Amino acid sequence: MIHHISISGRQPQQVAQVLAQLCQGQSAPFPHHEGSYVVLALDPHGTMIEVIPQGTKLTPNSNDFVSGTTLVRSSEDSDTSYNPFHAAISVSTPEATIHEIATREGWHVVTCSRLGYFSIIEVWVENQQLIEFLPPNFAAQYIDFMQPQSLQKFLSLPNNEAVEKLLSQNLRR
Repeated sequence: MIHHISISGRQPQQVAQVLAQLCQGQSAPFPHHEGSYVVLALDPHGTMIEVIPQGTKLTPNSNDFVSGTTLVRSSEDSDTSYNPFHAAISVSTPEATIHEIATREGWHVVTCSRLGYFSIIEVWVENQQLIEFLPPNFAAQYIDFMQPQSLQKFLSLPNNEAVEKLLSQNLRR
């Protein structure tokens, strides 16, 4: 289970407010990182998304035993290209509402079927950063697909105890 992720945004406050709507939660300034905002899903899992100003880098800091990291802001123009990071987040927000909110913001949004196994809604935050949203019916499909039996079939793995045990252990983490 992922409890929180951090992404960058050109307009962190606006991005946080919109993501809060998509998650049916709240957004707030993040007091420890100036210019950053958090999205609190207010769910039983403590789900949070931190939106950090674009051009900020997290670097290790062995002298800070509270956080262990330092935020470094770059004065140079940030690389605004796409990146491989993305997250899939279960939300109680209906599919139509997700589309309405993303469309209102001018963000690319599309419902996708992953080879018929499960569906997700791709929302491209600021048309740059991918976050996949799974309303309840999509989340149920995803969870069913991610079960060891389904994954074995999908990956055409040999049906033996060692593989099944490995998959079961990895999915419980």
